[in-house]
Amino acid sequence: MKMISMWLIGVMTGATGVSAAVESPAVRTVSLVGAPLVMRLNNDEFRIAFGIDGKRCMPGGCSGLIHYRVYWKAADGTAGSEAKRVSYEVAPQSGRTIAVDRQFLDTAEGAHTTDVMKVSVDKITCRDGAGTSGT
Repeated sequence: MKMISMWLIGVMTGATGVSAAVESPAVRTVSLVGAPLVMRLNNDEFRIAFGIDGKRCMPGGCSGLIHYRVYWKAADGTAGSEAKRVSYEVAPQSGRTIAVDRQFLDTAEGAHTTDVMKVSVDKITCRDGAGTSGT
């Protein structure tokens, strides 16, 4: 009777754990390094900056969209929220980036001061390779 090694049986049946681990695609994700930074430029104009940790996108980089909501309140008591999105790109060999969005909030076009009450992130998309658009 011939002896067949366990390795050979695994190769013949395709049941090796090593090949399954190698073939599974790497998960590309990004996260924020902290809370979004809100910068006031004048009465109702703001910049909202997002610090992005893209270490899991290395070495090829990635890109995508940050879907977020801005909650604001004007001096006259008017309050509202707006859903926004901003694109980002983590360059190849880079572990971090920033994305900055320009916002005009309120309905009075600078007639009174508006305050940003809160910025919440709903979703961050991520696609392999820098320079591709996120969806």
